[in-house]
Amino acid sequence: MIAVENLEKTYRRGDGTPVMALKNVSFTIGEGEFVTVRGASGSGKSSLLNILGCLDTPTSGVYRLAGEDVSNYTDEQRSHLRCRRIGFVFQSFNLLSRTTALENVEVPALYSGERIEEGKAAALLERVGLAERGGHFVTELSGGEQQRVAIARALMNDPPLLLADEPTGNLDSEAGHSIMELLGELSNEGRTIILVTHDEAVAEFAQRELIIRDGLIASDTLRTAKPPASEKTGS
Repeated sequence: MIAVENLEKTYRRGDGTPVMALKNVSFTIGEGEFVTVRGASGSGKSSLLNILGCLDTPTSGVYRLAGEDVSNYTDEQRSHLRCRRIGFVFQSFNLLSRTTALENVEVPALYSGERIEEGKAAALLERVGLAERGGHFVTELSGGEQQRVAIARALMNDPPLLLADEPTGNLDSEAGHSIMELLGELSNEGRTIILVTHDEAVAEFAQRELIIRDGLIASDTLRTAKPPASEKTGS
């Protein structure tokens, strides 16, 4: 699914001083893997996620998504790729406050230029446990419900890759745990998920963990992911 080879990213401060955010980063992520990326503030994890999400390009190195070298794609090419292959889940939800939950879920289809498949947004809301909340405005939903809407929105164009940036950061522990169980279920269904977090408890839900320190991959560890609640109970 993802292959990163000798990836580097350099920014320049206002005075022209270069700052190297990523240094010779290389790894692969297979289809269906659930991987967390952890690191301190300023370690480079956000820079990495922006490149993996085709929101930015590397200064040097290669990024292949599903075998396609996207390292030097134009803004237009990357925008088209994001619509087709990548779903995003953000810490702050990034929902449209003056529209309903159902309308928020439909947004990616509007941007893609495709006809909105009747009933698909409602089905996705049902998938994330919000079948009865589609007509409610975002301001009428709890934080956990808003994040579930955001996950349903990320799934609207049926992307094979989900990128989540601190998806539990604005939630209480119970709501956060519920969101992580939902992401675990999506992973078990075959989605590739890459999740940036600073929380070790969140990282326990993934099968693999990358630690970034000072722009370098400090460790790459396989771990036993927590099973979804339905598996624990045998239901």
